[in-house]
Amino acid sequence: MKIIKDSVHDHIQVDGVARDLLDTPAVQRLRHISQLGTVSVVYPSANHTRFEHSLGVYHLACEALEQLGVEGKRAERVRAGALLHDVGHGPFSHNLESLTYRRTGRYHDDVHDLLADGAVGDVLRAHDLEPAAVADLVAGEGRFGQLVSGELDVDRMDYLVRDAHHTGVPYGTIDHGRLVRELTFANGELVLDEGNVQTAESLLVARALMNPTVYSHSVARISKAMLRRASERLLDSPAAAPDAETLQRMDDPDLIVALRSCDATSEFSRRLDHRDLFKRAVWAEIDDVPGGIIESDHGTIREFEREIAAAAAVDPEHVILDVPSRPSMTESTSRVMVNGEIRRLDQQSPLVEALRAAQYSQWRLGVYSPPDLRDRVGRTAVDTLGLDIDGALVSDVRNGLDATLDQFLEDG
Repeated sequence: MKIIKDSVHDHIQVDGVARDLLDTPAVQRLRHISQLGTVSVVYPSANHTRFEHSLGVYHLACEALEQLGVEGKRAERVRAGALLHDVGHGPFSHNLESLTYRRTGRYHDDVHDLLADGAVGDVLRAHDLEPAAVADLVAGEGRFGQLVSGELDVDRMDYLVRDAHHTGVPYGTIDHGRLVRELTFANGELVLDEGNVQTAESLLVARALMNPTVYSHSVARISKAMLRRASERLLDSPAAAPDAETLQRMDDPDLIVALRSCDATSEFSRRLDHRDLFKRAVWAEIDDVPGGIIESDHGTIREFEREIAAAAAVDPEHVILDVPSRPSMTESTSRVMVNGEIRRLDQQSPLVEALRAAQYSQWRLGVYSPPDLRDRVGRTAVDTLGLDIDGALVSDVRNGLDATLDQFLEDG
């Protein structure tokens, strides 16, 4: 048994298979992967890691299993899945996942090969656990996969509280103790027991508030887009550069060194190191953006960037088009017991529609460029993309002002 002091859950007791997994290279690597990627350029204290988050998820999984009365090998399998749920993450967590997925066809929760081989596979088999079954849990499959990766999973319960704690913002505070205590299975589904509609709503509200203030903060988005562009250039560099499979298994310091050492990425690396970031040339609301642009794939977005750069007569590397996917709210499908029936939260709570409307109002398409080019790039991007914001208001969330496009380009 090992007792670990945690900044969120106080003391975490690690025992059984989790104790043996703790010191495997795959788990220790998570000490060097930041939980929030580039968010630390906005919130300097947001330097917590996937390692401590994984411990927190393991801790909450243990509490949930006790509440649900699950014991024996089944419980050990879930505990292992909880501790290992993030071992597939690449450097800077989710920041590069879209890039590596396009080249490997694998997201971070596809860990079957990773768990089958090496020290992790040896430990699991030594505890009579099948690595494939644990990997299925990480992917959210099966009855108990819902606990590791689902709408009411312990992953979300930990990261909201932990991210709020380390950034210093109050919005992610949830009663994770009650959430865990009220979990139950009904007809094979993981649900919150009677009287917990507001408990489920708290998860929804916390996520909705954390998104614009932390996860999608404009500066975090810009630095994430720059890191993604630099990493793409690194992969496209000559043969000495890492391939996508190798990059996916790097940690943050590995990638930083690779970016600094490559001629094709050294300027992006310098900007990220010195926080000399691109600025917003355009920050457009969802209703002002043609639907075809929102649905564009990566290749089409890169073509738009080249068109904007050519029309503005600037280096293509000085234009980044950042198009988020359409707003979604997976937590709204959480199940709650109401009058003996299983109901989806979005069918029960009037808050869901209000929060969906807030998500749409917060959505922004971004075009980023060096500060001295943003006026030229911004005006050209509006014409090239056919954005319907000529003379309309563009919300500058940084200083809370509304401005016309001209004013925004000068002041934003």
